[in-house]
Amino acid sequence: MTADLANGVESTVDSGIAVLVIGSGQRRNALPGRGWTAIEEAVTALGADPDTRVIVVHGRGGTFCSGSDLTEWAGATAEFVEDSFARMESAFRAVERCPVPVVAAITGAAAGAGCQLALACDLRLAADTARIGMPIARHGILASPAFAARLSTLAGPGLARELLYTGRLLDGRAAAAAGLVNRSCPDASLDAEVDRLASAIAGQPRPAVLAAKRAVSATLAPVRAATGHSPGPAVSMPEFHAAMAAFGARGRPDERFR
Repeated sequence: MTADLANGVESTVDSGIAVLVIGSGQRRNALPGRGWTAIEEAVTALGADPDTRVIVVHGRGGTFCSGSDLTEWAGATAEFVEDSFARMESAFRAVERCPVPVVAAITGAAAGAGCQLALACDLRLAADTARIGMPIARHGILASPAFAARLSTLAGPGLARELLYTGRLLDGRAAAAAGLVNRSCPDASLDAEVDRLASAIAGQPRPAVLAAKRAVSATLAPVRAATGHSPGPAVSMPEFHAAMAAFGARGRPDERFR
């Protein structure tokens, strides 16, 4: 077992299946900047291990990830926010570039950056009651081309626009119907479904699975290259600071993520 509990990451590998548990379980499993860096480092290390055949990402405490920890953004400078977004995107890219398949096991919320982490994975299984989407506009957060590309590639530009424009969250069933996740299942069955999927992948010849991931990734390479760098700032600062002040006044996670 490898643990970086200070940054909310813990991993184990058994029979070729690496399980990566992220977050502290607090604040709906929102991650600070160092948590995103820890994910990048853990995924990179697991992917380089010849004993790893598949990585499964779980959120601690019943929630996959509700995004970034907004408490560290209160009063933040534009430079700090830009650094936070760079850390997030580095984590997403590490998942996309990981040589072995990465599976997201989605319970609770996968919102904002948590949604992007799930979309960066090769496969996604969701509990029927999970909530998935990009409610970022109300925080003054500006969607990057990479954010939009991950949504559009899976669900098409029409739904991508709706989710980004409105902040609407889909439950697991709706996300499966839209193509954002591979399938959903009753909450009590999710772990067993994830185990079956991971075991099926781990049971295949490793070189063949790695070649399959490279082949699919090659078809996505033009889009990823074109959207790899944001042309502008990550947030609109006046709206962003107003949203952070409102968040601080509430002092609790957004009820829509419950």
